[in-house]
Amino acid sequence: MRFRHRAAALAATLALPMAGLVGLASPAQAATSATATFAKTSDWGNGFGGKWTVKNTGTTTISSWNVEWDFPSGTKVTSAWDATVTNSGDHWSAKNVGWNGTLAPGATVTFGFNGSGPGSPSNCKLNGGSCDGTSVPGDEAPSAPGTPTASGVTDTSAKLSWSAATDDKGVKNYDVLRDGAKVATVTGTSYTDNGLTKGTDYSYTVQARDTADQTGPVSGAVKVTTTGGDGGGNPGGGEEVKLGYFTNWGVYGRNYHVKNLVTSGSAEKITHINYAFGNVQGGKCTIGDAYADYDKAYTAEQSVDGVADTWDQPLRGNFNQLRKLKAEYPHIKVIWSFGGWTWSGGFPDAVKNPAAFAKSCHDLVEDPRWADVFDGIDLDWEYPNACGLSCDETSAPNAFSNMMKAMRAEFGDDLVTAATTADATDGGKIDAADYGTAAQYIDWYNVMTYDFFGAWAKNGPTAPHSPLTSYDGIPQQGFNSAEAIAKFKAKGVPADKLLLGIGFYGRGWTGVTQSAPGGTATGPAAGTYETGIEDYKVLKNSCPATGTVAGTAYAHCGTNWWSYDTPATITSKMDWAEQQGLGGAFFWEFSGDTANGELVSAIDSGLK
Repeated sequence: MRFRHRAAALAATLALPMAGLVGLASPAQAATSATATFAKTSDWGNGFGGKWTVKNTGTTTISSWNVEWDFPSGTKVTSAWDATVTNSGDHWSAKNVGWNGTLAPGATVTFGFNGSGPGSPSNCKLNGGSCDGTSVPGDEAPSAPGTPTASGVTDTSAKLSWSAATDDKGVKNYDVLRDGAKVATVTGTSYTDNGLTKGTDYSYTVQARDTADQTGPVSGAVKVTTTGGDGGGNPGGGEEVKLGYFTNWGVYGRNYHVKNLVTSGSAEKITHINYAFGNVQGGKCTIGDAYADYDKAYTAEQSVDGVADTWDQPLRGNFNQLRKLKAEYPHIKVIWSFGGWTWSGGFPDAVKNPAAFAKSCHDLVEDPRWADVFDGIDLDWEYPNACGLSCDETSAPNAFSNMMKAMRAEFGDDLVTAATTADATDGGKIDAADYGTAAQYIDWYNVMTYDFFGAWAKNGPTAPHSPLTSYDGIPQQGFNSAEAIAKFKAKGVPADKLLLGIGFYGRGWTGVTQSAPGGTATGPAAGTYETGIEDYKVLKNSCPATGTVAGTAYAHCGTNWWSYDTPATITSKMDWAEQQGLGGAFFWEFSGDTANGELVSAIDSGLK
């Protein structure tokens, strides 16, 4: 999957001042007595260094801390360490990171920051009380109960059990939450939930309440799938897949969030989401962007369900928003995709030990904090035994099938998919790996039938980047969707395990005088985020289509020449996919569509 914007997006994000981050809500949870004190450690005129010291002055252990203060206008934090620092205007908040939240009685912890401006902090609060500890309640909230386990799952019910929480004054009862909403309050440590829908995924957590009615942190989540369904939307089961990629970096410059899937009307028209990307490093699957993935705080207005994130909830960011999306649209399956154009360089080392690699991926995807969010894994290796951004010169042709076999063994009945090349040239990238052998282990392939041609060939000839078929004058035979699909079928891949790829963007040149394809150019056309590429939502107005070739549209406006898919060409491609018996279609990626989801609607209506 194309991932060319990633480095630039990260660089832009890291350069943002911390004042731009969303502030966190004040805590609702009580804490033991504690103090927080500030000291300026250095001063260089237009900036300074600061250090906070948090000390547990009580008699019981603190499990987390959050220091809040106000700066005068013009003073702000520019960088910080050993704490997660956020702000809302001049009000600042510093929350412990994972390793330094627990403080035994008498223990201290420090965190530091660099700042700009002349002011000093005021109005300090620690876990909601005075920083000197005098007004902090001494009654601790309960601990988190154990992650529930499920048993006796039927078409309409499931029994949940969990280990007890602890509290200094005693636990009164437990709230049982299904998909984030309370469904019951019980005094014991088990509950049977009835009235469920067959073949549906649910997420359950538990939260303890003490005798003072304080609630503690939510437990880890367990995913429960009721019986009687078709096993997760395998195209072989009859349901055509309508899958879109959601990029974690889209929440930055593109300002595209999970809620946009709802407001555009797209959520009700898709069946699957590929969440892109996790990284592949050191032989393991790893987090791609921790802040966007599970830490970014959403306001009520930004959130899928209209409920704001709080500072102490166990999961935020895109993962929590996807959880909320699935609660409202339970037909949607979410798959975590690893690799991509930029992060495929780690695959050759990882597949030297396929079993260990698969286990690392399973451990990450099924982490108790977000196990209920994901329904499987997608591997986007660009490209096995071939060259993409980097070249794989060490893997044998069977490295890909060995990897997919290990993934299937580790993930069991969960979805296991892969994005693949569409290079159907003789001896090209499809021929470089054993995709036919690997097909027995996967649910489907996302065949990337786009980016065949573009302004990396700066002088042209101009050509559609996503041709459905060949045509007279095509610059390279084998670079079209029909030949790619035919080649996969010839290698033994069942048609219903192949998805046709659609790009929600165009590729273009400038310095072009010829309207028809095949013209010369002087370089890539200007684009919003990268030269030579632009979203459909922009191109439909800035450079409307003037013709079609090989099943896709092109446009000549001024000296620019673009090719892209429109609702009309997508409809014709969906008809072709159905005639071929394909498992469905997928697209890269949601944010390129219009605010009312024109292209998603065309895929939905085209796949009957």
